[in-house]
Amino acid sequence: MDMTLEVILLPVSDVDRAKEFYRDKVGFHVDLDGDVMEGVRIVQLTPPGSGCSIALVDGLQIPTGTPRPGTYHGMQLCVADAKAAYEELTARGLEVSEPQAFSPQDGATFMYFKDPDGNGWAIQEYRQRATKPLHRLLTELAAERQ
Repeated sequence: MDMTLEVILLPVSDVDRAKEFYRDKVGFHVDLDGDVMEGVRIVQLTPPGSGCSIALVDGLQIPTGTPRPGTYHGMQLCVADAKAAYEELTARGLEVSEPQAFSPQDGATFMYFKDPDGNGWAIQEYRQRATKPLHRLLTELAAERQ
């Protein structure tokens, strides 16, 4: 059975402020903004080239527990060129750390930012992304390890 991770509900305190932040500073595309049922608004945004979106929700109680704004950390975006991404994001006004290479191998360079509520993100450079989608690279790496 195949499964895909397609939407992450991201807890925020102000949906409009978060929408503006992710659209204007991070560069996500707004897929949906509207009431999906009475009293429940969802703004869904997708990073360019991604198959997974974030959803900013106002008025929805989640049966498994409604997360608090600022409590999500470790979400990760991948880019083919960290330096170019850093330049583009800072030009948009995003406060993001400078790229830091933890080793020379591909996939070992990261930078970090937080949204207005304090939810924490990492951006990982994966240079091979310029030629292959990440899911294919990860499948190949997993096959090599077996």
